[in-house]
Parts: sequence; C-alpha cells; structure tokens
Amino acid sequence: MGAGKSTVGRLLAEALNLTFFDSDHYIEEITGVTIPYIFELEGESGFREREKRAIEALTAKEGIILSTGGGAILAEENRRQLSDNGIVIYLNVSPEVQYERVRFDNQRPLLQQDDPQAVLEALYLIRDPLYREVAAYTAFSDNIPPKVVVSGIIESIVQNRSPLPEWLIGSDNR
Repeated sequence: MGAGKSTVGRLLAEALNLTFFDSDHYIEEITGVTIPYIFELEGESGFREREKRAIEALTAKEGIILSTGGGAILAEENRRQLSDNGIVIYLNVSPEVQYERVRFDNQRPLLQQDDPQAVLEALYLIRDPLYREVAAYTAFSDNIPPKVVVSGIIESIVQNRSPLPEWLIGSDNR
C-alpha cells in the first residue's frame, strides 16, 4: 500500500511496450463496484477471494505487467500464481513513507482505523517476508522517483540475465 506499484507498473509497461493491469482496477471493472464497497459488503475475506480469482485470470495472460494489491501476497495460491507465471518484483517501501503517501486517502479500507501508521507497520512485518519469499528482485522505493525505480528494475533484470521472458529478450529497451 503506497509503494508505487500502480505508478511503477504503468511506467514499466510503457518502457517495455507491454499491457498494464492493476488487479484492484480489474476487480472493480468486473464487479462494477469499488474496493471499499466490496470490503463493506463482503469484508476482507470476500475481497481476498475475488482477488485470488482476479490474479488467477490475469497471470494466465502473456506479455503483461501486473500490479497487485498489497495484501495479495498473503494467499499462498497467489504467491504461487505470481512466481510460476512471471518475474515478481517487490517494491519495498518503509511504513513511514507509506503513511506519508496514503494518510489522506480514505479509499483504503484497512487504514480506516484510529492509528493507520501502526496498521501499516503491522502489515509490513507480516507481508515483507512473504514478498521476499517470491520476489526475483527487490526495488527499494523510499523517496526515489518512479522513473528511476523503473530504470533500476530494467537494468537489474538485464544485468542478472535471469531466465528472461521472450518479450524482454527481444526488447529494444535493454
């Protein structure tokens, strides 16, 4: 939450001439309602089930950049889908910077608490090890411009010569 997944994802897709998908926007598009409304109606568990189905559908697509919601990593099935079907990049941002980025955003159901910064710190402790478990790359994005993060991601992938997908091997964006 507030790590810049959507912004970095869009820029990365643009740089690599790929299609960008945001799993939260995909869920809103197929349901016709907002994420906060889903949380209100179905709770977090209902949302997470919808998120799981969305990730399954989106990871079946080829040649895309996918930005997931911050909590998608909690489900083992999502972690498996993501790591089996792509290169997972973890945008690591400190809870303090997250808070600064999202503190005035009332569209984040998990932060509608008395102490949203404490919520972010608790979520970080739970989610960080899970992101590290599946990530091929970690990009630290505290106070780093998104375009710089994207350049670093592309450089890291090309330098490491990890099992590169065909769409990147043939890319002019090396």
